[in-house]
Amino acid sequence: MLSCSRIYSNLTANSNLTHVSCLLPLSVSTFGAVLDMVTDKVSTACLLVIISQIYRPSLVFLSLLALDIASHWLQMYSTFLSGKTSHKDVKDSTSWLFRLYYGNRMFMGYCCVSCEVLYIILFLIAKNHTENLMTVVVESLTNFSPLSLLLALSIFGWSIKQIINVIQMKTAADVCVLYDIEKQHKR
Repeated sequence: MLSCSRIYSNLTANSNLTHVSCLLPLSVSTFGAVLDMVTDKVSTACLLVIISQIYRPSLVFLSLLALDIASHWLQMYSTFLSGKTSHKDVKDSTSWLFRLYYGNRMFMGYCCVSCEVLYIILFLIAKNHTENLMTVVVESLTNFSPLSLLLALSIFGWSIKQIINVIQMKTAADVCVLYDIEKQHKR
């Protein structure tokens, strides 16, 4: 189990390095951006499916997986419909949290890394294959160790990321609906 988490951690760290290098001028391609998002989503999906087999209720992790994929897919599609060049262009959003998330790379990075760190910690602290999620988290947080501090910090960033996913899905769905309404009025 430890070797699997090391492999996943290394892959996540390498992915984060590619995110940083993509911020450099002239280093971004459409194919690279799509490939980066796909590999991020697939690796996170695999980890969430594995964790769903360890903890009860497992539907929590599968729901998180569905929320992550659906919100990003809708965001990408609504970006296409609105003619924007990036799904991170949310200047016109009414949500201050959404604008903060996409407008501040450090904040966005903290939230994204928090999700990955939380999932890795949950994988590592499981003792058997039928653990109750809340029991394990509460026990780990009350141990007052460096791991419990890391767990608490990652839960906070993870929570913000899930709120962002809901806002993103709602905002993107609204764009798709407005597009359909405008298309109907043009007929």
